[in-house]
Amino acid sequence: MSDPASRPADGPRCQIVRTLDVVGEKWSLLVVRDAFRGLTRFSEFKDSLGAPSDILSARLAKLVDSGVLEKRPYRAPGSRERSSYHLTEAGRGLAVVIGAMVQWGDAYNPYEGGASSVLVAGEEPVSLAFVDGEGHAVEPLDVTIAPGPAARTRW
Repeated sequence: MSDPASRPADGPRCQIVRTLDVVGEKWSLLVVRDAFRGLTRFSEFKDSLGAPSDILSARLAKLVDSGVLEKRPYRAPGSRERSSYHLTEAGRGLAVVIGAMVQWGDAYNPYEGGASSVLVAGEEPVSLAFVDGEGHAVEPLDVTIAPGPAARTRW
């Protein structure tokens, strides 16, 4: 991932904008989701997602360039060398984003047949929550976004 110190000072300050610059294009978060499910090869992503090959290649390249995935060479017997794709630390950090989307989908846009994914640690169900400095859960409706030190304006 690019070094934060090397980003231009006039670049996006907003964390959401910077995050969407990396994973906001169609297919990108689905590639990350599938990487969490253990997929690593182009053909596996293609079969799972049904994304056009040129688009999938572009998304994989961007995720590698952004430090979300790392590319590793492999060679199946009798085949040419290819690349596999693995989550980096930054990619694994997207677990909270994927988890939040799973929880939101279950709560506000559920599938009538039930959940297709569940969040677990080992075999125990888990959920994402806001916590205060002492580790107490805070209701989402009690959380606001406040200006940070780099904010251009106060609201």
